Amino acid sequence: MATFHVFSRQGCHLCEVLIDQLLPLLRGKADVTVHDIDTRPDWREKYAVRIPVLEFEGQVVSQFRLDHEAVKLILKRCFL
Repeated sequence: MATFHVFSRQGCHLCEVLIDQLLPLLRGKADVTVHDIDTRPDWREKYAVRIPVLEFEGQVVSQFRLDHEAVKLILKRCFL
């Protein structure tokens, strides 16, 4: 199953909103892994204040707000 990665941090309201919107889109189609950027110095440096960041296969899908259409296109591509 495909996996989307969300880079976030605890207490980030935008992160919570993105995850809440993402989960229904992925249900039964793909997994999601949430990474707390404060657990690794390299993530904290890379993402700093750009969170949340949604990635798929190492590519940024959306940042700050969920790009619903981009996620739908990826899911469509994965299920062809």
